[in-house]
Amino acid sequence: MLGVLVEKQHTVPDTYPLTLNALVSGCNQKTSRDPVIEAPEAEVQAAVDRLRSLSLVVESSGGRAMRYAQNVGKVLAIPPQSVALLAVLFLRGPQTAGELRINSERLHKFGDILAVEGFLHELAERPLVRELARAPGAREARWAHLLSGEPAVPLAPPVAASREVAAPGEIDAIKATLAELQREVAELRAAVEKLRGA
Repeated sequence: MLGVLVEKQHTVPDTYPLTLNALVSGCNQKTSRDPVIEAPEAEVQAAVDRLRSLSLVVESSGGRAMRYAQNVGKVLAIPPQSVALLAVLFLRGPQTAGELRINSERLHKFGDILAVEGFLHELAERPLVRELARAPGAREARWAHLLSGEPAVPLAPPVAASREVAAPGEIDAIKATLAELQREVAELRAAVEKLRGA
């Protein structure tokens, strides 16, 4: 839920802070989520109440409904870049630094993977994230957040990969980027054709 609040703060600022209904919709969103969930309103409200007790969520009244905003950066004393990385880990599960760079672009644009890794290592010192064991055949190790406890996957120090293989999450991120680029190219072609016809 914290990930949803961080995400929507950046992607739909006009409707942020979020009402409970908007928060439920964000939690149950089918895209950019791993795992995809179907949380009932009562469960989301219970999570809001728990996070409010930790000051990670703040409540404000606006219009007819209560609205909720995230307070992660202030409570954990971390910069916006780290908040963005945590949010993407909350929403999409363990990911490599490369996947995090791509998937967090709407929340914060990192200059390169080294910048992402730098913030991940700072978060690991807290410890708010952990580097997971590299999957067999994977090029990079994945990272997971620790705010809901230890990850369910076994932990081990990173080892050298024997061959270059893209992780499934990397392929999904590349496909999403490719689809976006193809859409933009189609729009540009249409605009050029309009100009030619004018």
